[in-house]
Amino acid sequence: MSAIHPKITEVLTHTFKVPAAEIHPGSTMDSLEMDSLAVAEFAVLIRDTAGGDRDFDQLPKDATLADISRFIYAAADGGARVGGGTAMSNAR
Repeated sequence: MSAIHPKITEVLTHTFKVPAAEIHPGSTMDSLEMDSLAVAEFAVLIRDTAGGDRDFDQLPKDATLADISRFIYAAADGGARVGGGTAMSNAR
């Protein structure tokens, strides 16, 4: 899982210009002020960056970056749902 978080950080800092100091495992898309279009683009970019086909709609809307990292890692190992909340959607 340790290799995934730096990829997420790279996408957030380079593509979305999120200050690196604001990116930590407990950050959510809301706390990083990502709107619905940015979240959708993030999902596509991180899927391409991490490889494979992840269905980010399975993630809870309030998923943290740590949750997202675990989800990507688990999906690479056969797939698993992270969290039990409402699924993340492109609408806010």
